[in-house]
Amino acid sequence: MLIVREVGLDDLDALWDLIGQANTGMTSLKIDKEQLADRIERSHFAFRRLTERAEGAPYVFVMQDLETGRLIGTSCIFSKTGGFEPFYAYRIVTESTHCELLNQTHEIHSLHLIKTHNGPTEIGSLFLLPEYRGKGCGKLLSMSRFAYIAAHQKRFASQTIAEMRGFLTPEGDCPFWEAIGSHFFKIDFPRADSLSMIDKQFIEDLMPRYPIYLDLLPAEAVAAMGKVHDQTKPALAMLESQGFVRTDQIDIFDGGPVVQCATKSISAVKDMEQVVVSQESGSPNWRTQPGGLLYPRAVVTTSQSQFVAVQCDAMIVDKVVSLELSAMRTLGVQHNDRVWVMKQLLA
Repeated sequence: MLIVREVGLDDLDALWDLIGQANTGMTSLKIDKEQLADRIERSHFAFRRLTERAEGAPYVFVMQDLETGRLIGTSCIFSKTGGFEPFYAYRIVTESTHCELLNQTHEIHSLHLIKTHNGPTEIGSLFLLPEYRGKGCGKLLSMSRFAYIAAHQKRFASQTIAEMRGFLTPEGDCPFWEAIGSHFFKIDFPRADSLSMIDKQFIEDLMPRYPIYLDLLPAEAVAAMGKVHDQTKPALAMLESQGFVRTDQIDIFDGGPVVQCATKSISAVKDMEQVVVSQESGSPNWRTQPGGLLYPRAVVTTSQSQFVAVQCDAMIVDKVVSLELSAMRTLGVQHNDRVWVMKQLLA
């Protein structure tokens, strides 16, 4: 069975090995081991906070194959952008100009650097080993974050965003970076990408402070704006199915789109329901209760102190849920305990 759980302090070595397999473009995973240890410690504290407010902490999740004990994926919620360091993006601005003498009207498109100190919640850092992709594992890994948000909405901002990985050529070149960033930073894209997770001061020091007009950029750079990496297309489609829409913002390095949704309006968040584990759970007839609705392969999470999520069938009758015995054991719950169930179909 596969589970998604909160990261533990003893996961450092295994998670370090896992993220070492993420390639260029996974900006939020391009950190050193000391920084990873710090993120895990801050996540451990965040999950155990008694006060519930958005203050910028990371909530790190790992996916584990219980048969092997191996960590096979990870994802994260940053409860607020700009909580510890400002959030940078380009805003695409369109202005209309008209010349009476020439009888011409033009739309002028430009990029404006924005810096946010008290921004929305951000989901990111999702990585799954290639051999587990295309089997529904990515959906469970991603949706488990929304399950946690649903149970702890006060810990997160009213809006949630995701920075999508931008377009790269088959050769690994980034047209948007080559047109803009490379001229101001004088370093290659992978290094700038990694450095942005260590210290964002270099962005403040070196980025241009005036608008950049798209008409002055190479056509391939403009075409890359708002376009996602081929490996990111499934993640974008999934978020769009949850209610996320593109904004007028793009990533300052690779030009990938920023998508956004009101946190409480995310489909998976709305579909979560807290229920009580039935006495019928684990019995031979738990799937055939009169008046019940069976939700196949639902995401079910604990309401206990340590977050764990599994995907299993769930039968709900009047705020009471029946589960198979193996799911109860994996979640560590008993009859009359409370759990959260995501009722939308993920299969």
